[in-house]
Amino acid sequence: MEMLMRMMLAALLGAAGLTAGGLPRANPEDVGLSAAALQAAVSVYQEAVERDEHRGAVILVARRGKVVLHEAVGWRDEARKEPMRKDALFKMASNTKPTIATAILMLAEEDKLELNGLVRQHIPAFDNYRSGWIQIRHLLSHTSGFRIEPIFLLPMAPGTTLLKEVAKFGEIGAEEIPGTTYSYSNPGFNTLGALVEKASGMPLDQFLAQRLYAPLGMSDSLNHESKADRSRMSVVWKKDDHGGWVPAWKPDDEPDYPIVRASGGMISTAEDYVRFFQMWLNGGILDGKRLLKEESVKAAWTPAPNTATGPEDARREYGYGFAHYPDGGWGHSGSDGTFGVAYPEDELIVLLFGQTRSPTLGDLNSRALAMIKAGVRD
Repeated sequence: MEMLMRMMLAALLGAAGLTAGGLPRANPEDVGLSAAALQAAVSVYQEAVERDEHRGAVILVARRGKVVLHEAVGWRDEARKEPMRKDALFKMASNTKPTIATAILMLAEEDKLELNGLVRQHIPAFDNYRSGWIQIRHLLSHTSGFRIEPIFLLPMAPGTTLLKEVAKFGEIGAEEIPGTTYSYSNPGFNTLGALVEKASGMPLDQFLAQRLYAPLGMSDSLNHESKADRSRMSVVWKKDDHGGWVPAWKPDDEPDYPIVRASGGMISTAEDYVRFFQMWLNGGILDGKRLLKEESVKAAWTPAPNTATGPEDARREYGYGFAHYPDGGWGHSGSDGTFGVAYPEDELIVLLFGQTRSPTLGDLNSRALAMIKAGVRD
């Protein structure tokens, strides 16, 4: 099955006349960016690796549709003396969510789903007094009222499916009135994945491969560790109780879950993911291929009601599958260390990809982003 999926994606890329490899390259100054600012941002991560605050990273910056920086620093696996590589495969974790939102919007444009429609119309387990008023748009914006903490309710029975696991969430139901409060919800996005399967009649990973990855030329993207080229993956690192680095996941470990999920699970590269972000920044089109209508992009990149969190001077909101940051960017982060953001006004994309669960990662990313943004000249 793994080989079949890879062959299908390769064939689809060929039929579409596309190749992988990110976006065209340009010199920073030619697109109004300071080369010195970009190198200063790379130094943030290089110095953090040298201080043992970070394990490794891939930094990619694109402006006006062209890549101006693509660097790798640190290690994929320091114990084996394997350096980080530009084409490393990353466990994207919650950076999967923007792709799931894209799939939902595609199906809504085809009238196979309605964003204002009730989930219970598609998944019978939601037809009860606690889940019956949850709309699809509530799931997209984390305002469903769910307060279910685990990604899935364990144990999972052998041979289970995404739909069977999601049905458990519907039976528990919302604790708040849908649409009135924000609470980040992995179960909510896994429910969206089941909706993609129901509406399309395809397994989630197959839908994403055929409808999203192939048209965008994302030949290194897939949705389960079992199908990935483990030789290109990185150890995911975390701190132990004594402050030392220990593996949270290694490329020869078992997958996190036996089934494809929508809350996470995507495997991708910086060069693939920048093409996905560029499509969004272009208003739903890339290389002449339209995947989303401009209206869908605008709707997704509009803060949904009741999603604001944080103090007024650092307020973050959420649209459909994307967070809206105080500096004007739209993006997402992943718990294993990936972060991506697009700035529509600056025509700028910044991907800061690592596989380090570090308490200082947010500060590193903020410092690097500030340097890159300060380097915008026009």
